[in-house]
Amino acid sequence: MTLPNVNKPAQKLVVAISSRALFNLDDSHAIFEAEGKEAFCRYQIEHEEVALEPGYGFALVKKLLAINGKSPDGPLVEVILISQNSADTGLRIFNSIDHYGLKITRAAFTSGVSPFSYIAPFGAHLFLSANAEDVSKTLAAGFAAATILSGSPSAHPNDQLRIAFDGDSVLFSDESEHIYQQQGLKAFADNERAQAKNPLPGGPFKDFLSALQHIQNQFAADNSPIRTALVTARSAPAHERVVRTLRTWSIRIDEALFLGGLPKGPFLQAFDADIFFDDQKAHCESAAEHVTTAHVPHGITNSP
Repeated sequence: MTLPNVNKPAQKLVVAISSRALFNLDDSHAIFEAEGKEAFCRYQIEHEEVALEPGYGFALVKKLLAINGKSPDGPLVEVILISQNSADTGLRIFNSIDHYGLKITRAAFTSGVSPFSYIAPFGAHLFLSANAEDVSKTLAAGFAAATILSGSPSAHPNDQLRIAFDGDSVLFSDESEHIYQQQGLKAFADNERAQAKNPLPGGPFKDFLSALQHIQNQFAADNSPIRTALVTARSAPAHERVVRTLRTWSIRIDEALFLGGLPKGPFLQAFDADIFFDDQKAHCESAAEHVTTAHVPHGITNSP
């Protein structure tokens, strides 16, 4: 018997998501917090035939998996379940996956242990979780990860997947953010003007953005299932370095919004973002009033 190759299929976007990000597990999690693991396990087994309600990441997963139906050359996206449940209690989660018709076949159940160590073997480009500690460990290991903070179980009427990113500490390193936080806006602007022709180092979401662009390249520009946006507090003259950095990486961003400190939420709503990634909690809380938002606990603004 020849076992299937479990490594990441060539050129396929792989997204790992936790059970609490995919489904609403608030009731059972409250039992775990109040009564302990045994009560939680008993509750899940007693309710394993009851489908869980969609969670914050559910609509995003549906749109990701729908891309496969638009590809004439086979699946372009795989979603993997990563859960701290046991396989026993995880049966309810797989029953819920089946109930909603989600094509998720691979999973890791770790019985309470942080599952971040399985991100690399699965070849995931992104890990979405409701557990901030797991997210931080995944980022420290060099992978894109975010704590999903808000969302709607229903996908937007537009079936195109729209993903928005902050720049510094997300797509780019926090090199320039260090200067802003430590020396102020003028020093930041002066540095970006002086370094305009020197590309910024990549941040934790660079490879994820690159994988999204690979999918975009499989379709005609006017028929792409994905649209991306950079939504940053930067403004001129700090815009030039960003543009030149993306050009150096050979990565295209469909829309770039240089807001100069304006609140991001209304612009994200206008873009109709399915999810927005930002490293700053304050920006995330503002954006969460308008669109599904995920916090990236990376860089100087998240240092102890």
